Amino acid sequence: MPRPGDIRLPAAPARSATPYAVARWCAAQGWPVHPLAPGRKTPAANCSECRDRSHDPKTCPCLPAGRPCHGFHAATTNTRYIDAWWGSSPSAGVGVACGPAELVVLDVDAHSAQVPDRGRLLPGIPIPDAVNLTGLASGFDTLALLAAFRGQPDPTHDETTLRVRTPSGGLHIWYRNPHPATRLRCSTGSSPKVALAWQVDVRAEGGYIIAPTTRTAQGTYAPEGTARLPAPLPGWLHAELVRTGHVIAPPVPKQPLARTRRTRRPAAAHRVLTPLVDEIAQCATASEGTGFTEKLNRAAYTAGGLVAAGHLEETAVRDQLRATADEARPWQTARNEKIIDDGLAAGAAHPFRLEGRS
Repeated sequence: MPRPGDIRLPAAPARSATPYAVARWCAAQGWPVHPLAPGRKTPAANCSECRDRSHDPKTCPCLPAGRPCHGFHAATTNTRYIDAWWGSSPSAGVGVACGPAELVVLDVDAHSAQVPDRGRLLPGIPIPDAVNLTGLASGFDTLALLAAFRGQPDPTHDETTLRVRTPSGGLHIWYRNPHPATRLRCSTGSSPKVALAWQVDVRAEGGYIIAPTTRTAQGTYAPEGTARLPAPLPGWLHAELVRTGHVIAPPVPKQPLARTRRTRRPAAAHRVLTPLVDEIAQCATASEGTGFTEKLNRAAYTAGGLVAAGHLEETAVRDQLRATADEARPWQTARNEKIIDDGLAAGAAHPFRLEGRS
């Protein structure tokens, strides 16, 4: 197993650097790292106990014990853990937890996809019919369009900051959050609720990014240009992220859901809720295309009605939903919590009647 004294950290990792050297270099920048499954861009698998049960990573004993369970929740700059993780799995890739690293990364996609209506290309910005969109096909185009609308340079050409070309032809544009007290959330460019631009994802609080030089079966995440460190997030991009709803508001004390005076029937209530929670858990088998948001919202809405009717305890139900959702989608914990809060509140307005259910 490599020891801390076995490696001399360069100014930046070379393309041929080992994953261990990359992990140590990232940690030296103050960026918490976690292992990725060898040859893949997803986190290493949980231990068998964590795989077999859904639970909140915050209470999991694996993390303080130095086991890399729960993806980016395990990320650390502790060299003892890094030495152990990459010593036992030298080919594991390197993920960087964006929130604790105070990073905001624009993930520009170049996927082949149906271009949506112009009203969805730049959320909140109407694009006049006079603007010719012929040839627009990817996040490179929408990000350039956003920059042009604001009279700013295209971030994909920003040579002052670390940029990483992805195996699929996309681009990761790394920035440092100059206002870390203002926490910014992750988003996907296809989201109808929070998005910066079509095919431009945002990696920030509650997510991770793949470290440069990491190799997968599809290819290498290769640094582009000469910059090897993130520059401060430009002010105009910060303003755009604020405008598009990326700021994570401080937690507001949750008001207990109003309850009607009814006979408690927890067993019957669990028979209604459990199948819906199980559907959420099954979404862990795929990162997209599972209807996760709809399933989580439906379960939270139902739970809100059951709590309002007095059949279940709010705290226990909220914890169950959050743990299950975070297990299925660990990179969007803040979004999971918002979906749960909104669903519980909406369901509370319609107490769930269990008459006729045994």
